[in-house]
Amino acid sequence: MTELAARRRLDPDARRTEILDAALRLYAERPYGEVSTTDLAREAGVARALLNHYFGTKRALYLEALRELLTIPEQAAADLAGHRREDRAAAAVDWFLDTVEDRRTLWLSVGIGLSGDAEVDAVVEDSDETAVDRVLTALDLDPCDEPLRARVRAFFGMVRAASREWLVRGSLDRSAVRKLLTTALVTILED
Repeated sequence: MTELAARRRLDPDARRTEILDAALRLYAERPYGEVSTTDLAREAGVARALLNHYFGTKRALYLEALRELLTIPEQAAADLAGHRREDRAAAAVDWFLDTVEDRRTLWLSVGIGLSGDAEVDAVVEDSDETAVDRVLTALDLDPCDEPLRARVRAFFGMVRAASREWLVRGSLDRSAVRKLLTTALVTILED
């Protein structure tokens, strides 16, 4: 960031978002332990004290970045292309794959399973529940149908495994993962 960018006056929500976006960029490139508060402040174009002001600690900023990565934005779910359920499911999978590809390192740090860190696991679980709501709503299904919710949560396990095959093992390419996940999602949503 330039010195000019660092001195811009932004409203608190915009500044908070700018800091969070900077954290997402850095965590997409490097693991949490390799990113310092100095790196975060520099990337956001702010003083380190502003990181603490908006997020409290580096850890809290990291957890918020995870939440941002793992939570399907309401607008993204509402704006899925297509009229048929299959088309909307494919659009949802495309959104996910784009997000994971853009933020690979961060996704791989937590997105493929339980981390063993209670705070991180809580963010993952909360994000999964929000994702279930948004996926079912976007596909015009009842988000209160518990058996359907359970099937979508199980699908997220497949999402994590397919991500690993694509991003870590290289045994599947993006198009194969897209086909697998789209077919699986449509299948689990059938009566």
